Amino acid sequence: MWLLTLAALVVFEAIADIFSKQWSVTGSILYWSFGLLGYIIANIFWLFSIREGSGLARGAIIFSVVSAVLAVIIGLVFYKESMTKVQLVGICVGVLAVVLIFWPDIQKTLFLK
Repeated sequence: MWLLTLAALVVFEAIADIFSKQWSVTGSILYWSFGLLGYIIANIFWLFSIREGSGLARGAIIFSVVSAVLAVIIGLVFYKESMTKVQLVGICVGVLAVVLIFWPDIQKTLFLK
């Protein structure tokens, strides 16, 4: 269950990031308001995720990496932002961190079936 609430957190964080970026470009108070609302809703899902068992450390790392990867994709695709090779390596290290967090579960799935 905590994976679902964590996924909702990431989705609302991404939506809030898009509104925040739009606010930074246009200065529209409407984008600012929707961005703030998105962050509030995202953090409500964070509270439920912790309560459902994500754990503070594990949940925070998963959230940080997944939301960072999503923000990078949004920035590159929709806002034509750029990324250096070093930044790309950093994203890859983050993804590796998430894989290592789930490694015991991955091993059970791959080797016990």
